[in-house]
Amino acid sequence: MLAVLVEELKKTGLQAAPADHCYAGPEDVSCDVCTGRKLKALKSCLVCLASYCENHLQPHYESPTFQKHKLVEPCKKLQENICSRHDEVMKIFCRTDQQCICYLCSMDEHKGHDTVSAAAERTERQRELEGSRQKLQQRIQDREKDVKLLQQEVEAISLSADKAVEDSEKIFTELIRLMDKKRSDVKQQIRSQQETEVSRVKELQEKLEQDITELKRKDASLEQLSLTEDHIQFVHSYPSLSALSEPTDSSSINIRPLRYFEDVTAAVSELRDQLQDVLRKTWTNVSLRLTEVDVLLPPAEPKTRAEFLKYSCEFSLDPNTAHKSLLLSEGNKKVTLMSKRQSYSPHPDRFTICWQVLSRESLTGRCYWEVEWTGTGVYVAVAYKNISRTGDWEEIDFRCNNKSWTLICSQNKYKYYHNNIQTPVSGPQSSRVGLYLDHRAGILSFYSVSETMTLLHRVQTTFTQPLHAGLGLYWRPGDSAELCELK
Repeated sequence: MLAVLVEELKKTGLQAAPADHCYAGPEDVSCDVCTGRKLKALKSCLVCLASYCENHLQPHYESPTFQKHKLVEPCKKLQENICSRHDEVMKIFCRTDQQCICYLCSMDEHKGHDTVSAAAERTERQRELEGSRQKLQQRIQDREKDVKLLQQEVEAISLSADKAVEDSEKIFTELIRLMDKKRSDVKQQIRSQQETEVSRVKELQEKLEQDITELKRKDASLEQLSLTEDHIQFVHSYPSLSALSEPTDSSSINIRPLRYFEDVTAAVSELRDQLQDVLRKTWTNVSLRLTEVDVLLPPAEPKTRAEFLKYSCEFSLDPNTAHKSLLLSEGNKKVTLMSKRQSYSPHPDRFTICWQVLSRESLTGRCYWEVEWTGTGVYVAVAYKNISRTGDWEEIDFRCNNKSWTLICSQNKYKYYHNNIQTPVSGPQSSRVGLYLDHRAGILSFYSVSETMTLLHRVQTTFTQPLHAGLGLYWRPGDSAELCELK
C-alpha cells in the first residue's frame, strides 16, 4: 500500500509549496492555468494565446501535440493577437490598410487587398529594422566621435586659456614691475632733488642768519657808541664801527615763482593720461580677440525683440567726434542739430564737414541697440574708428566710403548706403530703428521697431576692425536722434 501511494504522489507531481517570489505580482505576467494564487508565467504561447508557469508549461515540452507551438517570453498583450470581430488569431497582415487581420477578415472587408502572412511582413520589417539599427548605430558612432572631439576641444580650450592667463599674468606682472620701478625712480629723484634744494636753501639760510648776527652785533656797538659822552672817543671809534660789509643780494631769492615739484606731478599726470589712452585703444583689440574665441558655430540670428534684447549693449556718444553744429545731451546719449555752433575744443577726432558723431565705445561680438529719431531724417550707421574726419566730404560722409554702413531714415522712405552705392529699402515707417551686429559673422541688420520688428535691410560682409555706432543729422535744425535705454 505504501508503494502504491508513493507512485500516486509521483504521478500527481506533489511538490513543496513555491516561495513567495514565484507568485505573480501586479507587474508580472501570471499563469493562465493556475487557480487561486497564480504563479509567474515562464513563457507565453503564440498558438494557444496563453501564458504558463513552469509546471503547466511541461506539456509543451513533452507532448508532440505542442511541438509546433511558438513559445516566447511572457507577454501581457496576447489578446491583441485575437481579431475582435471574428475571435480568430490574426496571422495575416494587410499592407493596403497597414494592419493585422485574421483569415476571415481577408475574405471579407479586406478582400482584394495586398495581404501577406504576418511572418512574411515580419521578415520584411526585420530587414528594415536592421537597416534602421545600422543607421542608428552609425549615428551613435558619429555622435560618440563628436563627443570625443568636443571633449578634446574642451581640453584644448582649457589648456589654451590656462596658458593665456599665465602668459597674461607674466606680462602684466612685468608691466607692473616696470611701472613700480619708474615710480621708485621718480620718487628717488624727487627726494634727491629735494635734498639738494633743501641743502642749498639751508646754506643760504645759515649765511643770512650769520649776517643777521653780525649786523645785530654792530648795531649793539653803534648803540653803545651813541651813548658815550666822550666826543673824542665817539669821533675816533665811529669810522671803524660804521663800516658795513656788502649786503647779500636778497632779490636773487625770489627771481622766479616757486612751483617746487608741481611740474613733476603734471608730467606724471600727463603720462597717466597717455597710458589710459593707450590702454583704451589697445584694449579694444584685446576684447576683439577675446570675442573671436568661438569654437562652435554662432547661434542663429534672433527672431523676436525679446531675443534681440539679450544682446543689448549700452554705450554713449563721443563729444570729441561731434561736429560743432551738434549738441550732445542726456548723458551723451542724444544729439540735436543746432543753428549755432557749439564751443567744442579742437580735437583730431572731430568731424569738420559732415554733421556726424561716433560712439565712444567700440562694438565687437554680438550687439543690439535702438535709435529714436525726430524731425526730417537721420543717418543710422556703423563705422571704423579710422574713418576720415577732415578733407573731402566723400571720405567723411557715412554714405560715401567703404569704412561705414548707413541706413538713412526720413519721413517717407529708407535708403541704404555703402561706399557711395545706394540701395532702396522698403518697410513700415517708424521713429525707432533697431540695429543688430554680429561682428564675427559679418552680419549687420536694420529693423523697423514698433509693436513688431520688421527687417529693413541685412548686410553680409567681413568686418576687419572694431566698429563704432554712428549718428548723422541733416536738413533742419532741431532734428534729433537718441540712443534708447533698453531693458
